[in-house]
Amino acid sequence: MGELSSWSKDLTVEIAGQDVINHTGAAALRIIADRSGLTGGLSRALARCGFVPVHDRGRVLADAAVLIADGGRVLSDLAMLRDQGELFGPVASDPTLWRALNEIGDTQRRRIARVRAKTREHVWSLITQRHGGIPPSPVADRDLGKTIVIRIDASLVTAHSEKQLAAGTYKGTFGHHPLEAWCDNTGESLTVLLRKGSAGSNTVSDHITVLTEAIAQLPARYRRDLLITVDGAGASHGLVDHITALNASPWRTVHYSIGWELGARERAAITRIPAPAWGAVLDTEGNPRDPGEAGVAELTAVLRQGPGGDQLAGWPQDMRIIVRREKPHPGAQLSLFEEADGWRYQLLATNTPTNNAQFLEARHRPHARVEDSIRTGKQTGLGHLPSSAIEINRAWCLAAGIACDLLCWLRLLCLDGPLTTAEPKTLRYRLLHTAARIIHGQRKRKIRIPATWPWAQQLADCLLAALALPPPTQR
Repeated sequence: MGELSSWSKDLTVEIAGQDVINHTGAAALRIIADRSGLTGGLSRALARCGFVPVHDRGRVLADAAVLIADGGRVLSDLAMLRDQGELFGPVASDPTLWRALNEIGDTQRRRIARVRAKTREHVWSLITQRHGGIPPSPVADRDLGKTIVIRIDASLVTAHSEKQLAAGTYKGTFGHHPLEAWCDNTGESLTVLLRKGSAGSNTVSDHITVLTEAIAQLPARYRRDLLITVDGAGASHGLVDHITALNASPWRTVHYSIGWELGARERAAITRIPAPAWGAVLDTEGNPRDPGEAGVAELTAVLRQGPGGDQLAGWPQDMRIIVRREKPHPGAQLSLFEEADGWRYQLLATNTPTNNAQFLEARHRPHARVEDSIRTGKQTGLGHLPSSAIEINRAWCLAAGIACDLLCWLRLLCLDGPLTTAEPKTLRYRLLHTAARIIHGQRKRKIRIPATWPWAQQLADCLLAALALPPPTQR
């Protein structure tokens, strides 16, 4: 037992020392916010005529995003920056942060959205310079090239106390039911619509609002080739009609890939598909799976031209229905039709005019990646609403969305190697929460990172890359 505890024999404790800082890597996030023009833009968006606050409101909101990206969950976690005065300088108090968030209403949210879009345009130009283009969305053994993929999905945020708009959810919990849009190419949070807990999964107006705001967040030159993906719970006739209208523009292509319900007409159509029509399903590496385990086929012709006439009358003429079947895994929940048939079916609808049903099915499957975005988003402020007031919680969601963007920009602009795909928890442990010293000399401050820290070089390179980012040109 003595040998096991020998490591602590000579330990003692003393409160002393100066210029020691924690959360060193969080400085990179703050630098990115400043150098990208985000902080200055937020300052202008939140400025009020005749009111000059001690702490600039744009600086306060940007700092709130940094604290959330660093792992903060409540307003008082702003002390993480405030307690590191040697590094971050003067930082607002908790009551000032509360007031700053409370001042953000509908008008301010629209202004902030425009600032985020303008900042994103500059950041994407930097990403293009560093990587040769915006990262393509991967699908099986290929990618979607220049297509920008917007993935929309809803989430549940549990409330453990009385909050405005908190209500019972479809899963029997109590809280909120936000609708979110994410860019699959970069992992950025495009928009979050905070809704009451009882909001529907396929509310047309909410989906159109979120889609409109998400497209507005993209730089104009990247809105010409879009793919919108939604799961079956969020699919609706109104959403399909809206995307079809967007696709009518001659200067852009807007495709959709949405989940489709397995109803009576679809079950009848499946029974009429001849065996040779079933093609192989591609796995994640692009290799065909055993036809006895999974298959894919197109239902459009059978539904449109079957014995019962056009079963899709009223839907856009370019809409196609693809069906995937798979041998169910143990414990899978099946319908009576699937239990009798021995296959589990999943359907999707799309307006992409290719005859390759195999590719269309493989392209839809990565919609599941939005679940990872939502999960990491919940680890970055979107999983806990800190106030009982809805306006503060909406402002908090705005800050959390900016925090998600800052982490994405950190990976794309300042990191190399495995850290470019690291999740927030990993980034916080390896980089953001690192302790260091600040050395003063020659009218400069120098961050001295311990050489024994395994990721010291990566952190140093990250901070230097952030400091080297060029600011946006004034237009």
